[in-house]
Amino acid sequence: MNEAEIAVHMALTFWNRQNARMEKILNSFDNNLLSKDVAPGRNSGKYLLGHILAMNDSMLALFGLGERLFPHYDEIFINNSDKSGLDMPDIQRLREDWYWGKATLSGGFNQISYKDWFSKHTAMSDEDFAKEPTRNKLNVLINRTNHMAYHLGQIALIK
Repeated sequence: MNEAEIAVHMALTFWNRQNARMEKILNSFDNNLLSKDVAPGRNSGKYLLGHILAMNDSMLALFGLGERLFPHYDEIFINNSDKSGLDMPDIQRLREDWYWGKATLSGGFNQISYKDWFSKHTAMSDEDFAKEPTRNKLNVLINRTNHMAYHLGQIALIK
């Protein structure tokens, strides 16, 4: 493996570890526990699950892997806060959608060549990418992995 392949492999390994952490939480938290706030007046585990799901789902279109599966979750879990009063899907639906989304992303990630991880994502113009080539698909993956890890740390506080 060359350095680029090693970097991609490391990023995907970290991504997979965070997904395994999420699975561990989903398997060990019942719906009542997951519906609790991480701290008084803060986000609930349910909201954070939906937020992670919606953010991860956006990578499908961003990486050119196909249409998003759950764009309808943006309004609830990205554009608004947990306490907005909007109707949320039930936790079981979020659990099922998380697994479906994870499997779809994993399949898509397997289609991306090592070289393509360093290419621009769909939100970048050619001009902007020429100025900032580090704003590539791998950069997005690393940032989204860190984002997921941050929120998983919050969810862990519920227990």
